[in-house]
Amino acid sequence: MKYCKNILEAIGNTPLVKINRLTADIPALVLAKVESFNPGNSVKDRMAVKMIEDAEADGRLKPGGTIIEGTSGNTGMGLALGAIIKGYKLICVISDKQSKEKMDILRAVGAEVVVCPTDVEPADPRSYYSVSKRLAEETPNSWYVNQYDNLSNTAAHYEQTAPEIWDQTDGKITHFVVGVGTGGTISGIGKFLKEKNPNIKIWGVDTYGSVFKKYHETGIFDENEIYSYVTEGIGEDILPKNVDFSIIDGFTKVTDKDAAAYTRRLAKEEGIFAGNSAGSAIKGLLQLKEHFGPDDVVVVLFHDHGSRYVGKMYNDDWMREMGYLDEEMNTAFDLVKDKLTEALVFARTEELVSHAVHRMKINHLDCIPIRDVSGFVGSLNESLLFKHSSTDKNLGDQPIKNLMTKPLPIVGKDTPVNDVLKLISEETPAVLVEISKDNYRQISRSDIVSKIS
Repeated sequence: MKYCKNILEAIGNTPLVKINRLTADIPALVLAKVESFNPGNSVKDRMAVKMIEDAEADGRLKPGGTIIEGTSGNTGMGLALGAIIKGYKLICVISDKQSKEKMDILRAVGAEVVVCPTDVEPADPRSYYSVSKRLAEETPNSWYVNQYDNLSNTAAHYEQTAPEIWDQTDGKITHFVVGVGTGGTISGIGKFLKEKNPNIKIWGVDTYGSVFKKYHETGIFDENEIYSYVTEGIGEDILPKNVDFSIIDGFTKVTDKDAAAYTRRLAKEEGIFAGNSAGSAIKGLLQLKEHFGPDDVVVVLFHDHGSRYVGKMYNDDWMREMGYLDEEMNTAFDLVKDKLTEALVFARTEELVSHAVHRMKINHLDCIPIRDVSGFVGSLNESLLFKHSSTDKNLGDQPIKNLMTKPLPIVGKDTPVNDVLKLISEETPAVLVEISKDNYRQISRSDIVSKIS
């Protein structure tokens, strides 16, 4: 009989899958190393178990101990499998930008999850780097994994992932493309492949808000490049020891929007239900297409599974909210169709100004239409309120009719977008779109700006 003695023995030997439709314009053979076939559904299973075993071997991790790690989710899952089989406790420290699915999965496999804010400096005591270190110092018989600087991370891919790719391509691989986060995957695989054939090119995929690309090209760690980004699993605001820049031939950067869009396209056009970084990887590969010829064999690695992103990249409402859906914006209706489930917010002439201000505040509006029994007769906007606030301390107690300005323009739902834009100005910050009889929605300057992506 052939079977695994435990789940850890199921790690590895993931398939190479030919990419067809998305790479139709690339003359090379493009193969994806689909790491979601690992039992923890990501490439991180490999290095998680390697790090545990190496820590056991040198005494850093002792029987009955607690494993502590800052993770974007996937390393935590790999560590959880190891902890379950080997009898350890696990505390995962995760940033709040990571998907809810990742957090729920970690809890499902017994990990304690500590959530930290994303938009803080690495040295900030609230960052998931700092919290991980503090917990390790405070927890008896614990081991802080530190996947960023733990070189067992790189070793796992040098010993396991790279030989698989070499054997699966019969040594014919010419280019390797992968998203870079902790750096272990690209450095371990790249080192092995270049030892086999120094002519193999190793390309890293970075994201905007990360320091890798500029540092590789200039040697400058530019803190001005560091800002929050949406893409999960790649990019960093630090330089992990696992990133061996000498092995990497170059980087290309991919936007959050393109990463999300190509993650969805992989599922719809290739049948590969992969995670967010796979979208970055395939888009990065397409950006590098001038480097590939008809005799080349290009391998791109997809880190994890799409199930961890069903509330984000695979959710139309989330994509629309982020401005990542390329929807046609031709008419006034296109501008307001995502507001159809919300009633129009307005005020009446005899109400107090304070009532209108309250509605503007709770609904995040910079303008509100005013109506009476005859219809829309005026409007209030922030500029008007600001102008009068310095001279009238009792402004909020006045009837709205004493302060309101001209009514907002009303357009039909089929009005071309360009005609709507011409009506909006400093004096007229919004227009009303008539959806049907006595059924209106408001579109403002901020609404239009929010659709820019």
